[in-house]
Amino acid sequence: MGRATRPRPSRLAEKLVEIRKKLNLSQNGMIRCIGLENKLTQAEISAFERGIRQPPLYVLLEYARAAAGTRKAGQGGGDYLEMLVDDSLSLPRKLPDVRKKE
Repeated sequence: MGRATRPRPSRLAEKLVEIRKKLNLSQNGMIRCIGLENKLTQAEISAFERGIRQPPLYVLLEYARAAAGTRKAGQGGGDYLEMLVDDSLSLPRKLPDVRKKE
């Protein structure tokens, strides 16, 4: 009996790019922003953004937190996580300013 593959959100890659660009970050800047310097490489971010690889859940959570303008566990990000994985939802035109929250 084989395992069924997990459904992939078809718009995830474009939303990851959208978040990064709205935050005005390079791919390496995004890695720093989400605090995963020792866990991710620019090549992995590129693969996520091109839809070649699907990011692990912890990476999606950090993208959602970055989009929500929060950096602490337990603070926000839930709505943005839903927006990332639900193809019927779009990200808002403007993301909250992270600097205001910190």
